[in-house]
Amino acid sequence: MERTLLIAKPDAVQRGLVGEIIRRLENKGLKLIGLKMMQLEDAVLREHYEEHLEKSFYPGLEAYMKSSPVVVMAWEGYECTASVRLILGATHPREADAGTLRGDFAIGTGRNIAHASDSAESGKKEVARFFADKELFDYDKSEYLHIYEAHERN
Repeated sequence: MERTLLIAKPDAVQRGLVGEIIRRLENKGLKLIGLKMMQLEDAVLREHYEEHLEKSFYPGLEAYMKSSPVVVMAWEGYECTASVRLILGATHPREADAGTLRGDFAIGTGRNIAHASDSAESGKKEVARFFADKELFDYDKSEYLHIYEAHERN
C-alpha cells in the first residue's frame, strides 16, 4: 500500500480543523497510520522545503510554519497520495473546488490548511522524515474488504 504525508498547518490547528481533515480522509477509506503534534524547527523546515529555500517567500513560510504547532499525519491506502490531494484541493485556495478542504476552509494562498505529498515517491520520503518506523502502525481494517478489490489491498 502507498503511504503519504499530510501536515495540518498552523491555520488548521488554530481554527480547529484537524478533526475535519481526519474525518474526510477516513471517510474516503484511507488509513491513518501515524499522528503527532509537533513544533517544527528550522532544520526540518529547511529540509522539507528545500526547493523553496532561495525563493523570496521562504522566510515568511518558515516563520509561519513555526508560528504554532502543526499536526503531522501518515496515511496509507491504494494510490492514497492522489486521493489526499483531491480531498485537499488546489494549492491556491481560491482555485480549489467547493467540497475540498481548501475550497471550503481557505482563501489565502499562504494559509492553505495543509501540506500534502505531491507524489508517491515524495510521500515515502516525507513520511520517513517525520516518523520513525516505531511511530507507524500496521493494522488490518476490516472495511478494506468493502472498499478495495483484492488486487488493491496488496
